[in-house]
Amino acid sequence: MSDLHTLAAAAGLQRDWQDAAGRRQTVSDDALRTILDRLGHASGSDTQIADSLAVIERRTAAAPRFLSVDCGDPIVLPATASSSSELTLEDGTRISLPVENGALKPIEQVGYHRLAIDGTEIDLLVAPRRCFTIADAVPGRKCWAPAVQIPSLCGDTPKAFGDFGTLVDAARAFGARGADALAISPTHALFPADASRYSPYAPSSRQFLNGLYGTPSVDADALADVSADLIDWQNAIPAKLAQLRKTYAEEVADIGESLDAFRRDGGEDLERHAEFDALHAHFFAQMGARGWQQWPADYHDPASAAVRRFVEDHAEDVAFSAFLQWRARRDLDAAQTAAKDAGMAIGLIADLAVGMDPGGSHGWSRRGDLLTGLSIGAPPDPLGPDGQSWGITGFDPQALRDTGFAAFIATIRAALAHAGGIRIDHAFGLRRLWVVPEGASAADGAYLDMPFDDLMRIVAMESHRAKAIVIGEDLGTVPDGFREAMDARAMLGMRVLWFERDADGFVPPVKWSPDAVAMTGTHDLATVAGWWSGRDIGWTWALGRTSEALDEAADRAARAEDRAALWAAFDTGRDQPAEDDSDPVVDAAIAHVASTPCALAIVPVEDLAGLVEQPNLPGTIDEHPNWRRRLPDTTEALLDCADVTARIDALNATRPA
Repeated sequence: MSDLHTLAAAAGLQRDWQDAAGRRQTVSDDALRTILDRLGHASGSDTQIADSLAVIERRTAAAPRFLSVDCGDPIVLPATASSSSELTLEDGTRISLPVENGALKPIEQVGYHRLAIDGTEIDLLVAPRRCFTIADAVPGRKCWAPAVQIPSLCGDTPKAFGDFGTLVDAARAFGARGADALAISPTHALFPADASRYSPYAPSSRQFLNGLYGTPSVDADALADVSADLIDWQNAIPAKLAQLRKTYAEEVADIGESLDAFRRDGGEDLERHAEFDALHAHFFAQMGARGWQQWPADYHDPASAAVRRFVEDHAEDVAFSAFLQWRARRDLDAAQTAAKDAGMAIGLIADLAVGMDPGGSHGWSRRGDLLTGLSIGAPPDPLGPDGQSWGITGFDPQALRDTGFAAFIATIRAALAHAGGIRIDHAFGLRRLWVVPEGASAADGAYLDMPFDDLMRIVAMESHRAKAIVIGEDLGTVPDGFREAMDARAMLGMRVLWFERDADGFVPPVKWSPDAVAMTGTHDLATVAGWWSGRDIGWTWALGRTSEALDEAADRAARAEDRAALWAAFDTGRDQPAEDDSDPVVDAAIAHVASTPCALAIVPVEDLAGLVEQPNLPGTIDEHPNWRRRLPDTTEALLDCADVTARIDALNATRPA
């Protein structure tokens, strides 16, 4: 192994990796050097490599800032000459503990404790061995839940897009029909001043909410078209902001004390986020700056004199940004309360995006938490031969260790503050991230190891604190041992109808893993009706997203074979429906998924309603109307349709309350 390869391994980079086809791949030395440089490990010469290795070795030899252990296991300590230590439990209780053979005896109290040893203090997490489970929430039975994209929801009051008020209505309606949970799209803070930034998976911050989802108390969106099938974000967002500003102006005198208390409780993190939104709106209007990197240099540091002057001069804009967070939190809390009051055992299942925009609020205020100059993505695979670079960033693994995982803990807590569950998008990112230098091809990336055991223990700890279930999105190239680790932690995987196949065809329901959520589809996949009718194939060829080795006729012929295999797997005893007759297929698909041994079945509302179009088409931006589709009616009206009522009756019969 060369010194460069030794440095890469020490920095957590995987030089060798296995692709989706099981073939061994090797990262080039040039790519390794570029990524190492972005991680802060200079590697341009033998001297630089030696110096970088020395820094990593010193850091490894030093006492850690954070240790985690499973409840009931001995605590293996870093090298120490001490024979005793003092443990301060999270509740303030102090205990003297002997050090025996470099370890402490097991501690039974779970929580975030503080260990003092050899003059060093270490954050110590004693975690429960598993997450809170559906069996904990509803012993002895299986559940079902719809999945919804919040903006697509329609309510009795016309709105340009769905918000937390519309979500309240949906939660009540689904709860009344027997659902125990409601999976929702991400609610993370976006960029309110920029109407082009509406993708929920490229947030400004995952620790704050999308203020545009707050419910104004003034008239409906008179400035936006609420009748079209697609959301007109360019007009809808300014209209909603105008409504919320009017609401703020009318209510600030009455809510001033509550808002002030909210800001005090939110502390510096909330203030920095509110300041960012005010600054972003200012510089976006003035110069089209999409992120803080394009602002004048004096404004790059939140503590700079220029920023402090701006905050003083624009105090009302900052206060309005804080109000958006206050309003959104109140309204999202109301949605979870409505879900529970309607009889849901779990309530909302939040969706945690895998990363965030590097030019956003978190990147500005806490940039040391994040990878710099690197984008998260995916390596080349059959679905993306060139690989993917998503233009978002994530947590730097070394920064997590250095800060006691504070940012990750805060992120999980923020997601669970208003929910009874969480879905972790691209859960493989807890184990490793495919990182790509900004401006480079996604094929020039590499896997970066993450502190997997620590992250999983934190998730288990926060799951128990919130009494919330955890779902990990585990679709794609699965790292060795990942699903076994998920099962051990009672983190539910995802089993989706289209991917549950073996050499004999579609897998019978009885063979589906009970340690997972059963699903008819996801927001990134064709709906059942869309798949059966070949709508997804139509999009593929219309957008030119095809392999030269295929033609559309061959694609459709292969789908015809798949349709026959799927219908045979449903084993309905009826003749196969025609390609343009998808309703019986939707019925059978939902019944198929409902009958699996999985503790939870999730059915996208698009499938419940038998809709053809899907919410998002990965790999597209403007070519497909991603995150713009409205549902055809209010939730209540949809659920009263005969076809939808029959499908829900089947779910309730198969998964009785």
